[in-house]
Amino acid sequence: MRLIFMGTPDFAVSAFERLREQHDVIAVYTQPPRPAGRGQQDRPSPVQLYAEKLGIPVHSPKSLKKDDAQAAFAALEADVAVVAAYGLILPQAVLDAPRLGCINIHASLLPRWRGAAPIQRAIMAGDAVSGVTIMQMDAGLDTGAMLLKAETPITDSTTAGTLHDTLAAMGGALILDALRGLEHGTLTPTPQPAAGMVIAPKIDKAEAHIDFNRPARAVLRHIHGLSPFPGAWFAHGAERIKVLGVELAVGRGAPATLLDDRLTIACGEGAIRLLSVQRAGKAPMEAQVFLRGYSLPTGTVLA
Repeated sequence: MRLIFMGTPDFAVSAFERLREQHDVIAVYTQPPRPAGRGQQDRPSPVQLYAEKLGIPVHSPKSLKKDDAQAAFAALEADVAVVAAYGLILPQAVLDAPRLGCINIHASLLPRWRGAAPIQRAIMAGDAVSGVTIMQMDAGLDTGAMLLKAETPITDSTTAGTLHDTLAAMGGALILDALRGLEHGTLTPTPQPAAGMVIAPKIDKAEAHIDFNRPARAVLRHIHGLSPFPGAWFAHGAERIKVLGVELAVGRGAPATLLDDRLTIACGEGAIRLLSVQRAGKAPMEAQVFLRGYSLPTGTVLA
């Protein structure tokens, strides 16, 4: 099929790679380059970089609401548009332009976790399972009819980074099945039920401070839901230390108190042990490597 791909971050690249194996990707839509890094130089999106490497035309409109942008999209005469974490709202004229409409790869089991941060929110909420939903897009926020689903477990070792990679690969495989079904008329769209709908708002950096007064598993899920970015943190003196990986541990004490020389920290109920941390301006490191160059005596109360 003649296909338009619409996506921006790394999550979308996996699907892009799979789609071009079986379909004619005639154009790519992605967010314009954004300032990034210490120099704040404009950096193209991962999807743009991949498209340019393949010689596929790239479009980066700031909006699709204007008539000329919608006309340019329709003029491509695509059979279908596949959307994965694109970042712009698609007006009805854009949704209607491809022969088979616009199909979205969403990183949750809809209707749970509609919105911007489904991966992080699922982990932080303590969900036991996540997954990918392939959805026929409409004008609402992730409200379209569902075409296919696949799920994967969330464990106490799952981080936003590992779940992101798992779901990206799942989405890349599932979208091929969905397009095959659409092309042959073998898929039946299923409206999303009203029950179970939860919104996944964008992560606010103010959420990243670790609250050790919560039960240990809730603290673990909070930390892992924000790992590797933006990274949950605690303060020791004037320094903020990000925590990227933890495990449940045995121990009791006043919340936020360091219980031993293995970086076991008391929580409101139970304890956690730090496995991976990151100091400001440094690379991530294992906890024991961190302790070789940083003093945190037993009994220290973290802020």
